[in-house]
Amino acid sequence: MSKGTHDYVDDPRNAEILININGELFPRAEAKISVFDSGFILGDGVWEGLRLNVGRLAFIGQHMKRLYEGAKALDMDIGLSPDELVTRVYQTCEANGMSSNVHIRLMISRGMKATPYQDPRVTITPPTIVIIPEYKSPRPETLDKGIRLFTVHVRRGYPDVQDPKLNSHSKLNCILACIQASKAGADEGLMLDPHGFVATCNSTHFFIVRSGEV
Repeated sequence: MSKGTHDYVDDPRNAEILININGELFPRAEAKISVFDSGFILGDGVWEGLRLNVGRLAFIGQHMKRLYEGAKALDMDIGLSPDELVTRVYQTCEANGMSSNVHIRLMISRGMKATPYQDPRVTITPPTIVIIPEYKSPRPETLDKGIRLFTVHVRRGYPDVQDPKLNSHSKLNCILACIQASKAGADEGLMLDPHGFVATCNSTHFFIVRSGEV
């Protein structure tokens, strides 16, 4: 049975990780946010997936650029400078004694709301910033066997519907694509744009190599 492109080698250390929520560290089992959080209620927020190897965050400048551009497009003030946020990510990894083979999910929502309603003006707290570091090494068989793609009917939409450049929490179209690919026995869904051209996969990038060049 297909496991998906993000399948990884199980690591028992992940059961004991500390998760950073708004600058405070919590054991995995105790890390929680409010049911009134904008990210939970509406998927209102932005995120990045980071990699830590040999004590360094890969491509961190590019990740921060996309994160802050996304927040600006959503008219959301993260409340920290990029350097301050990067420092918090490093501090979280250091608190866990991590240096390599680490995947970090950095998530920022607009914050907690007074009531379940989409208007940003009913947000009553600063943004919620969550940092989840885990040991994640890809399975060797993924490199050996490759992955299977299935072209799904769910499209990546126009920028004026949901801008695909925004790494937002609202991923329902990608989730539907993932479900369809999984039911077809594939590892990942290949998504087309509204004109029928290849856009991306449901959770990974898509590259074509021609004459030895990407």
